Formats: sequence, C-alpha cells, structure tokens
Amino acid sequence: QVQLVESGGGLVQAGGSLSLSCVASGSIHAINAMGWSRQAPGKQRELVATITSGGTTNYADSVKGRFTISRDNTKSTVYLQMNSLKPEDTAGYYCNADIMVVLYYNYWGQGTQVTVSS
Repeated sequence: QVQLVESGGGLVQAGGSLSLSCVASGSIHAINAMGWSRQAPGKQRELVATITSGGTTNYADSVKGRFTISRDNTKSTVYLQMNSLKPEDTAGYYCNADIMVVLYYNYWGQGTQVTVSS
C-alpha cells in the first residue's frame, strides 16, 4: 500500500556530513507532516526533526544548527542533511510521514544506520 524507504546512511568520521533521503510510494492522496527520528542501542527513539507540508520545520535541541530537514512534495521525499556529525549522532535513523490513503495514518520507514567514528 504505502512504503517509506530511507537511503543515505553510512559510516563517517566526526565532523563529517551525510545526507539522508526518504521516499514515500504507494496509493498516496496527500502527505502532511514528515519527519526523522533516531534510536541508538539501549536508548529510546528520539525525534530529530519535522517539517510540515507548508515547510515549517522543528528540530531537537541536540541537532539545531547542524541538521537541516527539507522536502520535495513533487517527489514525496523528505531529506535530512547532517553536518558537523558527532559520535553521539550514531543511531538508526527512521523517517515517518502522515499520509492519506483513505484517512491520514502515520507511516514509518525501516530505517538506515548512521555511524560516526571519533
């Protein structure tokens, strides 16, 4: 029905950059808010950034000034540009989106791993 597929994770040295993408596909009538969360081993999932359909963004304090969320509504895609990466940014990164098929429902991707070495 609806799938969210992330890409762009990998291994990077501290201070480096990575760019994540998440594409939504399927029987989509509309997409409202989209976002990125992360979860490190042994820790709770943390909301990283969100973006509304109109482009309003919100960030966790831990990533403000370093990460930038954006979206391309024509491609049903949300991006996360991550700069000045720190070892504590190491986690699985998951995108989510409020998508209307018949009603709005919150969908999640499978995640992509980001590892930052010191």
